[in-house]
Amino acid sequence: MRDLILVVFILVSLGASLRYPFVGVLIWAWFTIMTPHQMAYETFGIPLNLIIAAITIVSIFASREAERFRLDTITCLLLFFLAWQTIAQHMSLMPENSAEYYSRFVKTLIFVLVCIQMTTTRLRFHALTWILAGGIAFFAVKGALFTLATLGQYRVQGLPDTILEDNNHFGIAAATVLPMIIYMRGQVANRHLRMAMLGVVLLTLLAIIGTHSRGALVAMIAFGGYLWLKSSYKVSLALAGAAALIPAIMFMPSKWLERMGSISEAGQDASFMGRIDAWIINWSLAKDNPFTGVGLRNSYLDEIAIQSVSIEQAAHAKAAHSIYFEILGGSGFVGLAIFLSMFAFAFLKARAIETSKNPNVAYWHRDFARYAKMSLFIFAIGGASTSMEMWDGYLVIIALIAALDRTIQSATSRKGYARKKSNGLRYRPRSQWSYPDIEGNAGLDISRKPAPKTP
Repeated sequence: MRDLILVVFILVSLGASLRYPFVGVLIWAWFTIMTPHQMAYETFGIPLNLIIAAITIVSIFASREAERFRLDTITCLLLFFLAWQTIAQHMSLMPENSAEYYSRFVKTLIFVLVCIQMTTTRLRFHALTWILAGGIAFFAVKGALFTLATLGQYRVQGLPDTILEDNNHFGIAAATVLPMIIYMRGQVANRHLRMAMLGVVLLTLLAIIGTHSRGALVAMIAFGGYLWLKSSYKVSLALAGAAALIPAIMFMPSKWLERMGSISEAGQDASFMGRIDAWIINWSLAKDNPFTGVGLRNSYLDEIAIQSVSIEQAAHAKAAHSIYFEILGGSGFVGLAIFLSMFAFAFLKARAIETSKNPNVAYWHRDFARYAKMSLFIFAIGGASTSMEMWDGYLVIIALIAALDRTIQSATSRKGYARKKSNGLRYRPRSQWSYPDIEGNAGLDISRKPAPKTP
């Protein structure tokens, strides 16, 4: 039954996207972030996301929305990064292995570029933010309820056969999107809905704890520390955080406490030392192939890893366990430089919006910029220990920052033009009013009296 409902909903939505292309963008975002067809068994395996993307792009060009596309710094960096990934794939040491990951990454980057160009109004902006925040919040609430039902004995994980299936990936994704959930709660006017969303925030925190992920715990601590440093109510925030987290931690079983306590003994932990070996492998491969790397995820292969490291270290070549080393090993130092530039520019752009004195920067602009900075900071910390460079969530946040900046610039340009036009009409004396003649080459000054006729 769920399969039929999903297919009917898709057909209706795609029909609407032919008239309103941004509907297609929202459906594309929903499928990218939540992958609902994974929960509808009869549609599993059908490339619905590809169909939605194709129809959405066609509708964008058919409606002439593409004529509004503009280049900005983040868009240019994304295009450079996409181009460099293409070059890295062409120079890949094992192209048949890296082709799958290259194709997946390209699709993600194209989706992000479409989001930047199509998110042109506040309504569209918040609709896309709701998709991101609501999609992760759904799984977080579900995971929190699972934690309560099992008394925290089992790990919370994401949807199977997705990038967030791993408990570490899901925990860091939930921590990254948590500021977006808090931001959307601030945009809600209904008091009851605001209380409900506060419950979602608390359940998301519980779900992060329930993942049993040490990386997610570090990301959550980074979130709390960043929020506390930027808050004007440090004592109240500290008390509220303690009131929420202490009972949740006490609720967890002793094995959770033992696992989290092993963070201080990372040098003796086999899992952490395996990450160190994976980082060494990617660093060594990048030194041997500094410009284009060895191709995405090729460092996972023993026959590739053994070219730069010992057999013992190559035995740990399962995953890079870091967005930075993943990009470094896959596309070289140039690819990593472009990636870090895109990340840093988005963070600095959000900071500039938050502190801007431009009168066209509204309160919600500053509010979003503040929480977007938190999200990027959390992902920068959490992503250092996970291979999540292809996750759509953080890229959508970067796209929203770029779209926010463009809406502010558009508002500034429109108001500047209106002010200029208003000033021209207000201060121009009536005696200077003139109207062009038929050919438009001269003006007829209507303030002068007609010349007397000659006899």
